[in-house]
Amino acid sequence: MNTHELGLEPLMGVEELAEYLGVPVQTIYDWRVAGTAPRAFKCGKRLKFAVSDVRSWLETRHEADR
Repeated sequence: MNTHELGLEPLMGVEELAEYLGVPVQTIYDWRVAGTAPRAFKCGKRLKFAVSDVRSWLETRHEADR
């Protein structure tokens, strides 16, 4: 059974998020220390990011229209 069948939102790991954003994995950890990363869930020792949280986070980083 997959997450869609359960009605759950997909989650990304740190590596997947870094690849999606085109940044090194260390940048994700640096952003977390600085408090500027997307919200994350702690699943054991791993961090997981909800796709909707990543989308919202990206929306806040749009440059102003000129």
